[in-house]
Amino acid sequence: MANEDGDSSSKSQNAVLEWYARIYSRRVDIVGDYSGNELFLVDGDSLLLHCFSDEHLDFESGFQLLHATWTVENFLRNLISRRANFHVVFFDQHRELCVPSFAPTASHAKYLLAREAIIRHLAVNLKATHPEVLITVFPSITSDDFVEYLRTTEFYFILCHDGASSKALRKRNLLDKTLDALEDEDHDEDEELRKKVIFRQLIHWSMAQGSSIVLINGLEFQDARIIATVLENLRGTGSGLSLEIDLDEDDVIDEPRQRYLERSTWESVASKVKVQLTERHYLTAIVLSALLAGNKVTKEFVSAFLRHTALISGLSLQERLVTAAGLDETVKESLEVFCEEASTILASEDWADNMEAWHCACDVADLVDGRLISACLQDTAIGLNDVSRTLAQACEALGSGFSSDDIAASNGTATATSHISQTTSRESYAVLPFSNEIFDPHLAPVKLEIDRVGDLEDATTANIFREISHWHNHKRPLDPKLREEQLAKSEKQKFWTRKRNQWFMDEMQKYAQSLTNTVGKSLDPETITTGGRSVKPIAEIEENAKPKQKPAAKGNKKAAPSRKEAMLAKIAADRSAKEETTAEKHIQGWRTTVSTIEKEPTATGRYQRAKTYLATLNTGTSADLKRDTLEAEVRLYMLNALLDPWLVACKNDEKPEAMKIAALIFAELGAFSKFNRPVTPTIIKCLQTVFKELALPQLPLPQPEGDRPLAFKFALESTTRSLALPIPQKEFQLLHCGPYFDRSIDSAPDPRVPFEPDAWQRKVLNEIDAKRSLLVVAPTSAGKTFISFYAMKQVLEANDEDVLVYVAPTKALVNQIAAEIQGRFSKRYGYAGNSVWAIHTRDMRINNPTGCQILVTVPHILQIMLLSPPNANSWSKRIKWIIFDEVHCIGQAEDGLIWEQLLLMAPCPILALSATIGNPDEFSAWLDSTQRSAGNKLTMVQHPHRYSDLRKFIYKPSDTDTHKFTGLEENRAFAQLGLDDSKDFHFVHPVSTLVNRARGIPADLALEARDCYLLWQTLSKRQTARHPLDKSLDPAVALPSVIRKIDTIKWEAALKSVLRDWMQDPESPFDAVVKDLGGDQEETTSESLLNKDSEATPDEDADDSEENEVEIQHDIKSILPMLSKLHEQDALPAILFNYDRGLCERICRKLMEQLVDAETAWKESSAQWKGTLAKWEEWKKIMLKAGKRGPPKLSKKKGGAEEGLTKEDIQRDAANNEASPWASFNPEKPIDKFHFADNRKMSQDEMDKTERELLRRDVPEWLITALKRGIAVHHAGLNRKYRQVCEILFRRGFLRVVIATGTLALGINMPCKTVVFTGDSVFLSALNFRQAAGRAGRRGFDMLGNVVFHSISTSRVHKLISSRLPDINGHFPITTTLVLRLFTLLNDSKQSQFATRSVNALLSQPRLYLGGEESKMTVLHHLRFSIEYLRRQFLLDARGAPLNFAGCVSHLYFTENSSFAFHALLKDGYFHKVCANLNANDTAKENALRELMLTMAHLFGRQYCRQADQEFVEKVVKRSPSVVFLPDMPTDAAELLRKHNQSTLDIYKAYVGTFVDQHLKEQDDALPLTQFKAGSVGIASADGLQLRAPTKVRSPFVALSGHEDVFHSVHDLCTTTRSGVFLEEAVIPYVGLYPEESELPLNAYLYDFFNHGDVNAIVIANRIRRGDVWFVLNDFSMVLATIVTSLSNFMQLTAASDLDLSDVRGEGEDAEAMQDDKFLPDDSGYETASTISTATRTGPAQTELPVQVKKKKKVVDSWDDDADQEDLEEEVAAQRAKKEAEVAAKNAQDRPAWEEGAGLLNVLKAFQALKEDFDTKFRAMWA
Repeated sequence: MANEDGDSSSKSQNAVLEWYARIYSRRVDIVGDYSGNELFLVDGDSLLLHCFSDEHLDFESGFQLLHATWTVENFLRNLISRRANFHVVFFDQHRELCVPSFAPTASHAKYLLAREAIIRHLAVNLKATHPEVLITVFPSITSDDFVEYLRTTEFYFILCHDGASSKALRKRNLLDKTLDALEDEDHDEDEELRKKVIFRQLIHWSMAQGSSIVLINGLEFQDARIIATVLENLRGTGSGLSLEIDLDEDDVIDEPRQRYLERSTWESVASKVKVQLTERHYLTAIVLSALLAGNKVTKEFVSAFLRHTALISGLSLQERLVTAAGLDETVKESLEVFCEEASTILASEDWADNMEAWHCACDVADLVDGRLISACLQDTAIGLNDVSRTLAQACEALGSGFSSDDIAASNGTATATSHISQTTSRESYAVLPFSNEIFDPHLAPVKLEIDRVGDLEDATTANIFREISHWHNHKRPLDPKLREEQLAKSEKQKFWTRKRNQWFMDEMQKYAQSLTNTVGKSLDPETITTGGRSVKPIAEIEENAKPKQKPAAKGNKKAAPSRKEAMLAKIAADRSAKEETTAEKHIQGWRTTVSTIEKEPTATGRYQRAKTYLATLNTGTSADLKRDTLEAEVRLYMLNALLDPWLVACKNDEKPEAMKIAALIFAELGAFSKFNRPVTPTIIKCLQTVFKELALPQLPLPQPEGDRPLAFKFALESTTRSLALPIPQKEFQLLHCGPYFDRSIDSAPDPRVPFEPDAWQRKVLNEIDAKRSLLVVAPTSAGKTFISFYAMKQVLEANDEDVLVYVAPTKALVNQIAAEIQGRFSKRYGYAGNSVWAIHTRDMRINNPTGCQILVTVPHILQIMLLSPPNANSWSKRIKWIIFDEVHCIGQAEDGLIWEQLLLMAPCPILALSATIGNPDEFSAWLDSTQRSAGNKLTMVQHPHRYSDLRKFIYKPSDTDTHKFTGLEENRAFAQLGLDDSKDFHFVHPVSTLVNRARGIPADLALEARDCYLLWQTLSKRQTARHPLDKSLDPAVALPSVIRKIDTIKWEAALKSVLRDWMQDPESPFDAVVKDLGGDQEETTSESLLNKDSEATPDEDADDSEENEVEIQHDIKSILPMLSKLHEQDALPAILFNYDRGLCERICRKLMEQLVDAETAWKESSAQWKGTLAKWEEWKKIMLKAGKRGPPKLSKKKGGAEEGLTKEDIQRDAANNEASPWASFNPEKPIDKFHFADNRKMSQDEMDKTERELLRRDVPEWLITALKRGIAVHHAGLNRKYRQVCEILFRRGFLRVVIATGTLALGINMPCKTVVFTGDSVFLSALNFRQAAGRAGRRGFDMLGNVVFHSISTSRVHKLISSRLPDINGHFPITTTLVLRLFTLLNDSKQSQFATRSVNALLSQPRLYLGGEESKMTVLHHLRFSIEYLRRQFLLDARGAPLNFAGCVSHLYFTENSSFAFHALLKDGYFHKVCANLNANDTAKENALRELMLTMAHLFGRQYCRQADQEFVEKVVKRSPSVVFLPDMPTDAAELLRKHNQSTLDIYKAYVGTFVDQHLKEQDDALPLTQFKAGSVGIASADGLQLRAPTKVRSPFVALSGHEDVFHSVHDLCTTTRSGVFLEEAVIPYVGLYPEESELPLNAYLYDFFNHGDVNAIVIANRIRRGDVWFVLNDFSMVLATIVTSLSNFMQLTAASDLDLSDVRGEGEDAEAMQDDKFLPDDSGYETASTISTATRTGPAQTELPVQVKKKKKVVDSWDDDADQEDLEEEVAAQRAKKEAEVAAKNAQDRPAWEEGAGLLNVLKAFQALKEDFDTKFRAMWA
């Protein structure tokens, strides 16, 4: 039986481990890109395990509890400083999990005591500094307390451990792929496995409850980001796994001895000692007394422990740095029993209550110091003082048999002085000389010792630098013939470049034609003239807007008209007569149109046709006259058409079902109230009748003028039935008319814009006129678009030179904005090369970027242009505005740093636009401070209201709705707003999502009018005597008779105020309100469908079953039924958002498959279709017999496809000009019921042309087929032209379903009625949800937008809607690369005004980084040591001029810090050595490239696996042909990188040391989070203690464990530095050496792909998502292209017309450009490598970097004014000569392994070969 139980347990363990091995994960910024400000849980024991596993922590010999507490607090402080919002929860059932697996069994008690002490410490002391962080202890995960906690607390994810082995235990022979790789680990493997299984079971249990998991092991703090592994919550995690978590019986916590908790015990002690004891003192006394009474410890141990406790209280941390000394076994046992006893006391709730009642200060975080105990045992005189005697008295009072005499019985006295152990010598660090007239004023406060001798390069580096000099001084011979060929080639390139530009412009023109303005009309370009009409001040505008009084005529006689006046009167009369004639023609035409429309059988059809006719009144030469004559009557006809269905509803007693018709009638009446054209009395009479008969609120109507009979019969001329509304007027308006309300908010005419702007919009215009910077925060569809174009127009009108730069986050938005500029503005220039606008991204240039006035670009490219020296004296000075669209991208992990640097460096006023900023006031304050330092003032304008509201629904298909899809319904809902009429869409009231009171109400939680009314009803229903609802909130009182949007906004605010009060009061009926409004939102989303279908056949939609193991399961079968329901509700077009590229494509394929299958089934069973095919076959036979070659013709009598054709018909067709429909009949064309395309919006010829263009670009045929069915996919990995076609066809209305990732979420003009979120994702964050949802209900298109959640749990929906927007958190912007690029800008632009201003603006910022007010001195010190690093790397000279490979490093800026590691290997000759024998033979070349690739994979594109453990090795690595974990870096490269890292470490260690010396005088004695101060200075004596030297750089808390100021790595330095110093590991120029400096194994996906070129292998084995493969490979290809181009330019091997660095692209982007080039005429002179867009553009300036050379005599700056100049020079010369001799002696033995002068050329050839090899495999992906 026991064996069976063991087998069952083993199977359960294996099932859990196998399940865990299959889980897919992502590494993301868990705050910025994932949870935002949302609450998450930290599993306390995971936190402790993570911190207790710190390699610095001494828990064995020293037992440094205070260091452990510091480690925990430091981790939590790092979370809080990055704006994380969390609670920490502990489970006593799992307390053993906090013990690291390497800990000996005898030490477990120490860890458990540390656990209880830290919990107690945080629970008490954290309240004062961070009350928002709750520390809670639960008995178990199934306890009632925790169940209740889960019910009342909503959290985003759980941060926990997965039990994987830490780096300290894992042996690096994992990489040899053997199953016994872990056999040599020196700890209990069974115990480790047991804990690992428990962690995985807890993860499984949490995911089964719907929680997401983030791993604490492997978590990294990078700049302002928290990078961690997110385990995606797979569907169907149940899998039948057991949740039985095996815990030993002794895991139940013992109760402390009762007498410890009795007040009599406390009183007996207090009466004896007469002083207030702290918690540490009392706990120590009672535990030692009990142990002594039970003979568990000796009096010697008690004496030593009491004296050690006294020392803890009285010594400073620096006085506790005791030298290490071991404990004998007896003492270890005594300490173990002390820990066991103390931990039971601390875990007791009664203990916590008593300590609070007895007012004991909680200081148990520093309860034990093992090193002090050891010292006190060795010398019994140490620690004898008043405190130790008091503690002895306390023990005596407890009746332990220990008295104050026992502690005084120590032999002798301690030695008078403590001995400082000088174990390390401290040499002061001297920096290399540096002086630069721009930087010196900023760096003046930084005082450093100067190394006057300087740094000398070794033989290898010197040889390379000589080679650099050779290439720079080398002049290529001028061959006249070659020169002519080059010139001819250049001219051809220019010609074809112009051709390409023209072709792009043609594309952009088509794109612009699909765009519309804010009211849905096509754009008409406005011709701009320089020096256009000046803008008047706003005061003058408002004054002019007032009507002016005419002067009174003198006398009563009317003056006779002059001859001129008579002539003008005659002209006016003639014109009036002509207009009357024209108007009569229009009226006759309208009567004819009415007779045609009246033939339409349905009222909805008549309404739509009249609406279409109304749109035509805007066209033609007499548009104004047409509108004056007909618009009022056409609108009345539309109203008349709506009255018909209302009359029918009244007749059938179906008024409630027809309220949407009544709402539309009221909306049409509202249009008349704002009418400014002639209206006849007849029309006014009809309108008044409608108001009266339907009992609608009376609206103001225009004054009537003229009259004529109507062209139709008015529906209400005679009616006897009651047509009145069945509900009160205000209720009708609020429930049904909200989307039609008047939206204007303090609107007024303004001549500056062609619409009536609201007050906030006028404020924006005023600020732009005043040339002040702006931050505009307004939701999507609020009306931000005009801001950008108003500023653009000002720039265009000013002159031909000024420039405005528009920065967009995505290339899709770049294309759209440029097309919109094309559609809005045109301008003529007096000379060639100029244009209104240009696009500049890495993969596209249209027009000349420096020759345009409006440049549309992405952040990276603008930074390149601003930091380009040739631009500094020309283009950069012309910039007058920079617009930052979607500025919240500054907070994202990717590219956020670039955004921040651009904002800091902007040389002009800025316009920053966003809809989603969580902390606008804080962000505005920071932005204002940056602008003020640049001489600008910034104003923030906020507008919180969308133009059109959004209504949210959850799609829950009814159980009966399981019928097979048979085609789309022909009839669609009319006048439908929202999806409430469909039983499958369940409305989500925004207030029903506020299930978590603690979260509060988000600032942007908007309520539409209907939501407000339902909320008011519910509040009224649930009010109590204690919580009444003010009667003033009754809509009958609060709202006017005719309600506008502004009225509901005020009412909404008042209702929210009540709701907020109820929310904060736990006794209020708030929960009942939420429940009532929630309706049927039980947790039964389409997950139920998923569990039925998807789990049963998980591999059905996957391409590869093995790959599917790691793919997220998703309910894609129910998407077509959902779209069908949306079609019925007239809620298409729709965008479906899913954040997985591969899944988007699978959804599209599945939709296609379902539509084709349904169509095929219909064709097979339809007699109608079979008859059609028969007639088509008959027609083909007749044509064959007739021998016709031309297009067949059709008789006018028989034109239908349903009629039979005879030979006579065909003969008659020959004389007819109309083509037969049979000639174009295509049986393969989608049948109308089985596609979503609106074929009326696009002709077949246009579709055929589009199809040809896409096929020529190698767009997959299935995507083109999907387009024909009205479905498209849109994500960044698809062909650019295809994406552009999708956007155009969607805007035109042809496409009605688009499945997209986040590419369409940021500002893209893709108006749709419905947005669907299909499937959950890590990237579906609060920010991305709002951005994507904003695509629905766009201004000018829809009165209301629908947001639908599909296959997302209800709880997740609630979180998304009720979550707050994330706060924007900044970065540390002054990176080492930026410093180098700034020096290049200064030096190469000859310290231009722009360059100087940029540097001064950046370094003068009062708040350099958005995270908070950092010490400016810290930043300056950091900057000075970044310069020191660049000097030591021979990248800068003493005056700040760039040297040697500075250009290459700068060009690789986007790979920082990898670029510096690459430079270290290049500078020190590694690449020269590897490439020396490149041309020897094929084998040598292959080996060299393989080694090169392995090295590059270590430096660039680094991605981490989860921590390697045994089951992962067995599951993935062993059976895979791939290399999953990256092999070790080649030895030579590793050694050089190790040397570089050590040099970097020395520099930044010196930075900390010098900063501490100069600026930090306070002791570092406070814990980082609670600010609990450890110890006291001068209270106790350190006499007798053998002390180590105090640390200066390292935190004294860490030094307690025996560590000094000796660091093993940069990571070691950054994680243990003392407080008060800014030291961010992410901005230090180093790359940790893998595997020795990495906690996580590196993924070998790049190296693996290079070896085999198999995409499937890196998807399955390396776990790179299929949708991400193209991007990660293209990124690496771009790195190689940058290196090749940079070296080529550096060696002057390229012509001036070759690529500059902003043109460098990855192979994937290059391939797409080549596909575009197929459309250009073929010519041998055209080269696709050239992407220069205009003939006027010159090639990049060849920047020649100086090479460091030895000077005969050094001019010494006055570093030390007191030194005698001559003596100083002699001393320096002597030191330098000595150093040169030493280096020369070493260099004599170390000659380079390559021929001098050829090394760098070999390196270039090798990288060219590597690029070609890699790109060949990359190209094969899509070949």
